[in-house]
Amino acid sequence: RELTEFAMTGDHKAHWIPGDYDTEEYDYQHSRLSEIRGLFDKAFTENTSQKAFSKTGVQTPLMLKTDKGVYINLHEAALIDFPAINLDLDDKTMVFRVELTPDAQGNRGHIEAPFNTPWRTVIVSRDARDILASKLTYNLNEPCAYETTDWIKPIKYVGVWWEMITGMSTWAYTDDLPYVKIGKTDYSKAKPNGKHAANTQHVKEYIDFAAKHGFDAVLVEGWNIGWEDWFGHSKDRVFDFVTPYPDFDVAELHDYAKSKGVKLIMHHETSSSVWNYERHMEKAYKFMVDNGYSAVKSGYVGNIIPRGEYHYGQSMVNHYLHAVKEAAKHKISVNAHESVHMTGLSRTYPNLIAQESARGQEYQAFGGSKPNHLTVLPFTRLIGGPMDYTPGIFQMDISKYNPQNNSHVNTTICNQLACYVTMYSPLQMAADLPEVYEKHMDAFQFIKDVAVDWDDTKIIEAEPGEYITIARKAKNSDSWFVGNVAGYDGHKSTLSLDFLDAGKTYTATIYADAKGAHYKTNPEVYTIRKVKVKKGSKLSLQSAPGGGFAISIIPNSGK
Repeated sequence: RELTEFAMTGDHKAHWIPGDYDTEEYDYQHSRLSEIRGLFDKAFTENTSQKAFSKTGVQTPLMLKTDKGVYINLHEAALIDFPAINLDLDDKTMVFRVELTPDAQGNRGHIEAPFNTPWRTVIVSRDARDILASKLTYNLNEPCAYETTDWIKPIKYVGVWWEMITGMSTWAYTDDLPYVKIGKTDYSKAKPNGKHAANTQHVKEYIDFAAKHGFDAVLVEGWNIGWEDWFGHSKDRVFDFVTPYPDFDVAELHDYAKSKGVKLIMHHETSSSVWNYERHMEKAYKFMVDNGYSAVKSGYVGNIIPRGEYHYGQSMVNHYLHAVKEAAKHKISVNAHESVHMTGLSRTYPNLIAQESARGQEYQAFGGSKPNHLTVLPFTRLIGGPMDYTPGIFQMDISKYNPQNNSHVNTTICNQLACYVTMYSPLQMAADLPEVYEKHMDAFQFIKDVAVDWDDTKIIEAEPGEYITIARKAKNSDSWFVGNVAGYDGHKSTLSLDFLDAGKTYTATIYADAKGAHYKTNPEVYTIRKVKVKKGSKLSLQSAPGGGFAISIIPNSGK
């Protein structure tokens, strides 16, 4: 075991999710430390992965606030060849003990001396903004391991994803096969289900949309055979990552995307059959290079195969990094989903361009997330590195996509716009469907304009669980973008634009919740106005419950 402890000075307020060896995909709870045990039974008994090790265990990054207004963040940095941590609370003494994720035999890890353990990190300030601004987690990692990084590009993308998440379309090509065995199923004899999203013509429509509106890439999921029966199987009933469905023409789409100046993003769902993925990895990466793919979204849904291992155990920690290193040999960037929490490794391996590793946007289509979720993630999950949250949903009633899904997206359109600023990532998706954006082209303009790479960041105001307002200066530009996300109570902001350059004038385009906006009852109303601003100008804005605002501040030419 590891005997590290974090001794708290009182019954602090905590923003927490339950300790778990396999998933971080939870809504955050907000309570006193002494209340965790009671809330665990109430909130998580039916929803945990059943691997939760303790009814007082929590995951890191953990965000705390004392009664004296001191903010404390606990996490780890440089997680390499070691199991990930959770924290187990003794709620009598208020002491957290480090709990290492075990392997299939119950051992915490297998270590040879000499070795380095990951760092244990504590970020402390009386100002919540300092927690968000801290670079501690990154700086405890080694410098970049690569000689060149010019092949690693920030990406703003669209994709065939949300329509499948909502149930409007499918990953699978057919419904009439009881199971699939890679290399043995004759899809020419299968009847298409008519709902398969990753078909050549449909993907061309996304490519056209991306090219028209200046996006870098299109993500395509469900392009490869095996989706009819993929979950939790091993050996011959998993993906090979190179064989497309009959209605997906790899060469034609490569040529078409190239002609439009758009890249395609590969998707590798491993189904958590790790041995299978490693066996196919070199062939899969070479296939990507041969067909013009420079980035991959990988997934690890389901229990790890070989069975008994956990997503956050030492062997899987090593696998995730192995995939990133092997991808770098082919100049491929990696966006891993369902993988271990980030610990600043993007400093050393910058082709780890983003990860999910938290409750992302998809859960809004599975029943919704709390409307203050986005005011917590930057204080928790994003402490370790960029997140592929997939923002940009404009249609909040999921039944409009799929009449059998009555879920509701607990956010407003302006809250979604603000995510592109408040949720740092050099990989950002406009996740909704092109036909939805066509109805809101005025609001969609912010997504088109906003940068994904930055020269400067100012944390304007922040309180975990309540609100966050951030301003960022676009890379190699004098343009600034501001985003605010608010929780249950909304938020009133008075912004002083002191960060602008003196002697210049700017046009600020303000995207704000309209009067009466509300994440549940009226989420799709907004206002857009333009004002002239300069250094020191002040703006007063009101965010609705679960809402927010977004501002683009563009310098006026010649002034």
